[in-house]
Amino acid sequence: MNPAANVVRLFNTVRYLRPVQIYGRFWFRLAKPRMDLRPVPSLRPVPGSWCRPAERRPSMTGPDRFRFLNVEQALGDVGWDDPALPKLWRYNEHYFDDLCAEGSSRRAGWHRDLLLRWVSENEPPRGTGWEPYPTSLRIVNWCKWMLAGNDLPPQCLQSLAVQVRWLGGRLEWHLLGNHLFVNAKALVFAGCVFDGDEADGWLARGIDILRQQIPEQILEDGGQFERSPMYHALAVEDMLDLLNLGKAYADRLAPLVPLLESRISAMRRWLAAMCHPDGEIAFFNDAAIGVHPSPSQLERYAIDLGLGATDRIADGLTVLGPSGYARLQSDFGTTVAIFDVGRIGPDYLPGHSHADTLAVELSVRGRRVLVNSGTSEYGTSAERLRQRGTAAHNTMTVDGTDSSEVWGGFRVARRAIPIDLEFTEGSVLSVACSHDGFRRLAGRPIHRRKLTLSTGRLLIEDFLDAPGRTRSHWHFRPGLRLCSAGVAGTFCLEPDAVRMDFRGATVDIGTCCWYPEFGVAVSNACAIATTHRAISSTRIYWD
Repeated sequence: MNPAANVVRLFNTVRYLRPVQIYGRFWFRLAKPRMDLRPVPSLRPVPGSWCRPAERRPSMTGPDRFRFLNVEQALGDVGWDDPALPKLWRYNEHYFDDLCAEGSSRRAGWHRDLLLRWVSENEPPRGTGWEPYPTSLRIVNWCKWMLAGNDLPPQCLQSLAVQVRWLGGRLEWHLLGNHLFVNAKALVFAGCVFDGDEADGWLARGIDILRQQIPEQILEDGGQFERSPMYHALAVEDMLDLLNLGKAYADRLAPLVPLLESRISAMRRWLAAMCHPDGEIAFFNDAAIGVHPSPSQLERYAIDLGLGATDRIADGLTVLGPSGYARLQSDFGTTVAIFDVGRIGPDYLPGHSHADTLAVELSVRGRRVLVNSGTSEYGTSAERLRQRGTAAHNTMTVDGTDSSEVWGGFRVARRAIPIDLEFTEGSVLSVACSHDGFRRLAGRPIHRRKLTLSTGRLLIEDFLDAPGRTRSHWHFRPGLRLCSAGVAGTFCLEPDAVRMDFRGATVDIGTCCWYPEFGVAVSNACAIATTHRAISSTRIYWD
């Protein structure tokens, strides 16, 4: 890319930012708060009850071994900040998620040794472990471990207070979003667990931030505003943790509990709507299984907190308008199509966005058929960029161009804006939407896609109102094979006995990869349907 194009791309990225993100970045780099090593405040008695939180998979495989992002390492070999390891892996070392993972009580001795080791080997404020995001998650996990009945060693209690004081001077206003949310959550947890005027200050500050951020980050339909099912599940966990804390310290969190309760029900329903019949999330924007507690764990947690079970999603059309997703469902919940008809994310925070506008995922007879490619890594690699690109999703490129201009690891310049959403519901379910992401190309084309679900059939129609070579990309669940049905443009998806017709296009069948989890790549079949026509259609049908 030439220098002038780089300048244009940077301008189209920065112009969406909020002022606090710009001047906050300078402040964050220049400000150097001092470490506050005063004695630890006393602990506050817990007047209420603490409920067992949602549990992740264990990440400690031995007293000195971790498995993060499907990569296992020994702490003695890599230490706490090995630059040869991805940043996200090193972040996970410092989260201490295993304190609250499945079977954690059986590893209590490992945990106690690890807590002491972290304090002795992570001098404040140096290294990845003292960055605000892992510090926030670690503060919460240490507090949750204590609330579960464990005694934090005195050295760790002292360190915990130092971490909270340090975090108070390093809040991530320059990033906003989920980073600022977990910063505030950590202040609230510490403000409840500790006693005294200092803890009161932490609590008040955390509540003030959350009272501002919850209405902004949780949309009216319940979706977390970054439109990623994975980050939404993490937000559900955050909100349930705060409600749990509110039951343990009712007198401390009275101002926050009504706001939490008013949003959690819609958040749980949103998560249910964005899951396939197999019970796991759809893959839109940054999404992978295993980062968050499973949807079933989150549902169990909510029920244990006395919130009751979430109603099953009924057959028919579910439109999540503010988030920009539509769910078309039939056959008692065994046939589900999920359609992205929304913005890629908040204008000022598109870091976890993919160029997946008008992408669709499909399950038939309870099993996934069409899958977006998923997310296996963060960073700035070519593979990270490819996974964010349009061609990695079940949607259409024009002249080889992404619908939104993703670049770097977490940046977006010009982005697709959805327009003209229409839907009908009856014996046939139909949703249609357009986007303007290709208007930067010659002829300023608009892409319109219409999904129609009827008994045993999903029809996907694509329209382009200006000349251009379009490629519709289709990615299939691993294990599905595309076999010619003996008719041009018609294929069987075996062994699921599903057929697929491509009309008005030349079809190439190939192999690509599905990334259901970080660090996992599974070979799968894919198809590319190429045409220069203004209209093309894809019909998927089954008995």
